[in-house]
Amino acid sequence: MGEAVASELRGMPVILPNGRFLGTVHDMVVDSDEWTCTHLFVTNPPAELVEDRIHIAIPWRWIRAVEDVILLRWFPPTPIPREPVNP
Repeated sequence: MGEAVASELRGMPVILPNGRFLGTVHDMVVDSDEWTCTHLFVTNPPAELVEDRIHIAIPWRWIRAVEDVILLRWFPPTPIPREPVNP
């Protein structure tokens, strides 16, 4: 995966491994020690994937490719609940 400028990532579509649209990149988290992106914030995911369509943070390690879209290599089982379930 080549280097990308942060401003180029904003607004890019994020696609799940099965080809479904997850949302668009709104912002990113950057580790200031290493100057690497650790997470992407994705806005407006479909309600059937994320409860209440809350914005979600995607760890960079879940990303397979960045080209015209951001393709994920993995995504947790859906729907993702708004509040974490305590065991």
